[in-house]
Amino acid sequence: MEQASVAAIVDAHGVVTGWSEGARRLTGYPAEETVGRPARELLAQEPPPAAVAALAGAAVLRRKDGSTVTAALRACPVLDADGPTGRFVVTAGPAAGRPEPTVAERAFQQASMPMSVFDARQRCLRLNDAACRGMGVPEADLLGRSFPDTADGRADRGFAHHLRQVAETGEPVRYESFAGVPVLHREHAWSVEMWPVRDASGELTGVALAAQDSSEQYWARRRLALLNEAAAGIGTTLDVVRTAEEVVELLVPHFADFATVDLLEWVLGADEPPTRPVGEIVLRRVAHGSRTEGTPEAAVHLGERDVRPASSVAARALREGGAVFSHAGEPEFADWVADRDARRPAGSGYRSRAHSMITVPLRARGTTLGVMVAVRITRPDAYAADDAVFAEELASRAAVCVDNARRFARERTIALALQHSLLPRGLSGQAAVEAVHRYLPCGSPAGIGGDWFDVIPLSGSRVALVVGDVVGHGIQSQATMGRLRTAVRTLADVDLPPDELLTHLDDLVTHLAGDHGEDVPELGATCLYAVYDPVARRLALAAAGHPPPVLALPGRAAEPVDLTPGPPLGVGGLPFEAVELELPEGSLVALFTDGLLDGGAESADAELRRAVGAPADSLEDLADGVLKAVLPEEPDDDVVLLLARTRALGADQVATWDIAPDPENVAAIRQAAAEQLAAWGLEETAFVTELVVSELVTNAIRYGGPPVQLRLIRDRTLICEVSDSSSTSPHLRRAHAYDEGGRGLLLVAQLTQRWGSRPSGRGKTIWCEQPLPPR
Repeated sequence: MEQASVAAIVDAHGVVTGWSEGARRLTGYPAEETVGRPARELLAQEPPPAAVAALAGAAVLRRKDGSTVTAALRACPVLDADGPTGRFVVTAGPAAGRPEPTVAERAFQQASMPMSVFDARQRCLRLNDAACRGMGVPEADLLGRSFPDTADGRADRGFAHHLRQVAETGEPVRYESFAGVPVLHREHAWSVEMWPVRDASGELTGVALAAQDSSEQYWARRRLALLNEAAAGIGTTLDVVRTAEEVVELLVPHFADFATVDLLEWVLGADEPPTRPVGEIVLRRVAHGSRTEGTPEAAVHLGERDVRPASSVAARALREGGAVFSHAGEPEFADWVADRDARRPAGSGYRSRAHSMITVPLRARGTTLGVMVAVRITRPDAYAADDAVFAEELASRAAVCVDNARRFARERTIALALQHSLLPRGLSGQAAVEAVHRYLPCGSPAGIGGDWFDVIPLSGSRVALVVGDVVGHGIQSQATMGRLRTAVRTLADVDLPPDELLTHLDDLVTHLAGDHGEDVPELGATCLYAVYDPVARRLALAAAGHPPPVLALPGRAAEPVDLTPGPPLGVGGLPFEAVELELPEGSLVALFTDGLLDGGAESADAELRRAVGAPADSLEDLADGVLKAVLPEEPDDDVVLLLARTRALGADQVATWDIAPDPENVAAIRQAAAEQLAAWGLEETAFVTELVVSELVTNAIRYGGPPVQLRLIRDRTLICEVSDSSSTSPHLRRAHAYDEGGRGLLLVAQLTQRWGSRPSGRGKTIWCEQPLPPR
């Protein structure tokens, strides 16, 4: 520094009255700390007497940071018109040489971590070389300045707060800061420690600090935290698209400024994975996200196809099976930007600032599903090897979640197809009831349940109404449901009463559980079986662990049927109880599974009764109204609703004769049946009907027991029924050439559309049906 630039004015009492900028730079003391102080306090040691007498000589000065400096001083008296004023101008010529730094001073100055010292008023006294490099300014520009005056960022303000806290409390502070480094143009994490500096008397004279660059540890912790977030936040819905969106939400903004997830097309369908692609690949955009609102960087819209050539980064990542870096200035990166700009020019301004990209394949269980791309635009750090490790781990976890969602969607599709193939597609035509149904599969991750329903036409214009629910979800429940539905149809064809049918069904479930080597409850099920007779207008029903139906009689409020449900199917060893009700025509019976009531809350039961009894223009509208009123927003189980409005066959459609057990009465009965057919306008069926009546009545008289009864029913078919008190069921057999009998039932089977027998309360009933002639 220039000799004239270092100067001070000292009055006759040895007090400093003036201080130059050069003096501040040399000693570190600003003017406000020296003016008014005795000049002797600025000396590290007493000057030689000869120098004092000569007003010139070497002196050792005390610097503000505690170090010393030797300077050549010269004192010049200040004169006015009257002569000496008693004041002196003290100047420093070229320094006689600063003392050789001590080992401690060298260690401070050369330390690899930034270190600095501040006085009690937070003014800078000393910075080492690392601190100056990080700040990007020389030490001289900061000495004597108050740090809070220079704090402009949030991290700087936090630094100033902690600096003031240590100066005021005298307690050390340790904290972590995340701030930019001006020279490095990137953000770093710092572990900062501040401690008070005290003099010999214990008085606080300054604050010292040291900062350790902990960026590597910080990013390692951050990556681990993101992976933990991925474990908890990805794959929460078992939905492929939502899973991809969760991946993007995790990447932006913590890891990338723009990110995409593109899947191979087959992943979004129900197909099996194809062979590994070798040429161009066809992807479909599933999710993307950006720091910027509207995601302007995206050149491909959600749901669009994106054909990538074999030379693209995405195709390379799929072939190599690992992360691929691409940075600005590289041909692959330039090709990607050019392709995106050509496809969507509006986002070129954002893509022009992109400088680093990492592309990672999504692979799970040896199957390639797609690619995950992360791009940095505003973040200055380029992707490095540590980022690849993190990205591949995240992609691996995300791929498993995507694959789980894909497998769930595929299994759900198969289960739905199986369910629809097993359930009736349309309710068969019959006159006993008007029926509508609703089946809603649940969206539970556990899969589709085993709920089922059926409407089974029975002999004598009767109809069976069935609803059931298999324990569990998934394909296994579907298969069990199919077996039970088939068993119910088989047992219904035998025309067993409801309680007996459930007993046989209970045995079947027990055997199924035994065949699978599982506990019986694992294959348990509930079932409600009801039979309605439109001639007698009676409903017989029994339940196995199933909620009772709701019944709405004309003009009356809907109420649940007073039914004692037996144990669920599969428990075994306990009886089932049937009830029988007489219903007026137009009664409404609502059968359902427990998914409709979401656990059977009392309020839901009341709402169901109100909805079933509500007026509606049609049964279809009523079914929709019941679901709207009762169905939970997100049912946890399948829902089945079966509504049946009863009809009745009038007296003009049924004719009944009690027959005395005498073969001579057969001819009279044939004649009575022919006359009834004529009254109904069915003369065309008279010949066949007379033969059938003759055979069935003759067999009942010959092999059965009294009372014998004939009943003709004109419904959608012509039904002939003959009842007797014998419980022996008839069967077809082939008669030999010389046999006198054995051909009656074979003749009936050949002449009619269908035939069969069913047990009755006091014996059996043989029945057959003939189609009515076209009108």
